Amino acid sequence: MHTDPRRVAKIRRLLNAHYLNVKTQLRHQNAFQLLVATILSAQCTDRQVNAVTPRLFKTLNTPEDFAGASIKKIESLIRSTGFYHNKAKNLKNRAKALLADHSGEVPDSLEALVKLPGVGRKTANVVLGAAFGIPGMVVDTHVARISQRLDLTENSDPVKIEFDLMKVIPEKEWNDFSLRLIYFGRAICTARNPNCSACFMNTLCRHASKNQAKLRR
Repeated sequence: MHTDPRRVAKIRRLLNAHYLNVKTQLRHQNAFQLLVATILSAQCTDRQVNAVTPRLFKTLNTPEDFAGASIKKIESLIRSTGFYHNKAKNLKNRAKALLADHSGEVPDSLEALVKLPGVGRKTANVVLGAAFGIPGMVVDTHVARISQRLDLTENSDPVKIEFDLMKVIPEKEWNDFSLRLIYFGRAICTARNPNCSACFMNTLCRHASKNQAKLRR
């Protein structure tokens, strides 16, 4: 890893300059809606989730609604997000767990959130940051990929990447830093064909260096 504090500070400054105001792209009105939307976003784009949730939340909008709905009903409303069989089961079981263990309220702790069906650390950190303003480092595919390319981690396991980033990024920036990497990953540092020539961090990235070396051959 190459985590010299001055280098990491430069990465943070560059990301801050290009993505000053960031927030989750999942539309929601409360913590429960955000929790639902984040679960639906697994293996699905935020745009597609946002196309599904308005109708979903008009029909099912509370833990009581989801707990009382049939699996087939939930599936019919979320089908286009993919993997809808498992997602529907998780949504229903998670609603039951919220009612049984948290009086229908979304808990504001990582430990409690990850005990809910279908909720991993990534989902929990999204909810903690966007709904409660609690620092959390969200590690999705974009964050994992870019962290590796920038030599901020040598790991591929999301949890290990999360802890590597937490060591070098100030806690107050955890939420925004991960969101900035997500914005950056969608716009420039894509998985297959990153736009290294237009990248404002190409001098800090080993992937860009490799691409430039290939072009010089």
